[in-house]
Amino acid sequence: MHDELIARAKAWLAEDPDADTRDELAKLIDAEDHAELAARFSGTLQFGTAGLRGELGAGPMRMNRSVVIRAAAGLAAYLKAKGHGDGLVVIGYDARHKSADFARDTAAVMTGAGLRAALLPRPLPTPVLAFAIRHLGAVAGVEVTASHNPPRDNGYKVYLGDGSQIVPPADAEIAAEIDAITTLTAVPRPDAGWDTLDDSVLEAYLARTDAVLAPGSPRIARTVYTAMHGVGKDVLLAAFARAGFPEPVLVAEQAEPDPDFPTVAFPNPEEPGAMDLAFAKVRETDPDLVIANDPDADRCAAAVKDGTDWRMLRGDEVGALLAAHLVRRGARGTFAESIVSSSLLGRIAEKAGLPYEETLTGFKWIARVEGLRYGYEEALGYCVDPDGVRDKDGITAALLITELASQLKSEGRTLLDLLDDLAVEHGLHATDQLSVRVQDLSLIAAAMRRLREQPPTALAGLPITKSEDLTQGTDTLPPTDGLRYTLDGARVIVRPSGTEPKLKCYLEVVVPVAAHADLPAARARATGLLASIKRDLSAAAGI
Repeated sequence: MHDELIARAKAWLAEDPDADTRDELAKLIDAEDHAELAARFSGTLQFGTAGLRGELGAGPMRMNRSVVIRAAAGLAAYLKAKGHGDGLVVIGYDARHKSADFARDTAAVMTGAGLRAALLPRPLPTPVLAFAIRHLGAVAGVEVTASHNPPRDNGYKVYLGDGSQIVPPADAEIAAEIDAITTLTAVPRPDAGWDTLDDSVLEAYLARTDAVLAPGSPRIARTVYTAMHGVGKDVLLAAFARAGFPEPVLVAEQAEPDPDFPTVAFPNPEEPGAMDLAFAKVRETDPDLVIANDPDADRCAAAVKDGTDWRMLRGDEVGALLAAHLVRRGARGTFAESIVSSSLLGRIAEKAGLPYEETLTGFKWIARVEGLRYGYEEALGYCVDPDGVRDKDGITAALLITELASQLKSEGRTLLDLLDDLAVEHGLHATDQLSVRVQDLSLIAAAMRRLREQPPTALAGLPITKSEDLTQGTDTLPPTDGLRYTLDGARVIVRPSGTEPKLKCYLEVVVPVAAHADLPAARARATGLLASIKRDLSAAAGI
């Protein structure tokens, strides 16, 4: 058994093009570290609808140049099989460890396969790549990023020519092509032949960002901005300058790209502590709004002053605010969201007489909604210019929320005042999440199995009126691994995360509100209900 493991590791080592991972693997082989070798050679990183994502390191279960070259070769074979043999593939990357190497390898593989390849000029936000695909008429796009994952991770995200991320069956077809590559020596990788783009694509993207704002709208809100050690700063500052907003005050410690993310445990604005430095900055500058991007700037978070303190708005709150703002501006077209996001969007759309759709989780589904005008997901993802970027875009979302804050400021009001109005008009929609990170993935499967075998009949004393196993699909949704419970005045969805070792439970309660004076009591009731649902759900799932 050990002999076979060492033989596999040595065969991998012989082909590895990267001096860093060769050195790492050679040391493990010399030390006969069978446990670590087994962890790296127990299978291969699986290519799915999120592409690839995993920890950097040597071996087929890690993210490295060998794995990326195989993935690129599989994608090239898939594109050729689909009749795109001479098509253009555009490649973007963030500032994580090895991102530039993975992007260059992808360009070399595409060129070697007879396709045309174009690299973005430097680390740039993911939405710029998503924009570039359609702007340049590419047949596919690749973004090398692990978004808001920990520093040790990297990833590989694939888009097709419509500018949106892959969905089944494309993922399985690409995965089959990757599996068919037995040896790296069979993958031609020339040293040149691809284009490195200049800044004209970025200029075209920035020219489109102006279009998300209403001509002549107020541009007076003052912001503090953090790029969370990612690639968002320069593009966001350029977009804000073009729009005529006051220049954002930067959280200097997090402004420049740094693949080690030294000031945060997880570079995700939703994680505890990630916004601490931003909140320290507001005490010096007293802005109207705090804006944060995640490291690849496809997500946008906002924080506001609430009494004497500051708080992050939930993704669902920003989602509803942007929807209300677009309705007020006379937007037409379909409003869409994923099933784990707040049902408030449906109420706003219905009242405005606009079409509304729910999709599975992820912008790969939201972006495909026909006639899409606005789409959002509770995990801080907003698509406010679907004709330009068929994906979430943290730059244009930041512009739009700052325009709304400016509009309200000119009326002597705040974002929280508008949220209060929405609660009175549509009922208080309060959301929360129970998210359990695990080391052992079998715990997630066990929790899902337990809920399927012994489904709860009530949560927080509210009877469950409808229980759905989403693996069967529904009238409007394709199958997915998830459970949905409809309660009297509440909704719960439980699903394994697609990108992290987490079990995620999404909770929503809706409390009717007769008048503004009733809001404090409604909030207290909602908070109590959410806490009780969390407790009962934890017990039912055994987590």
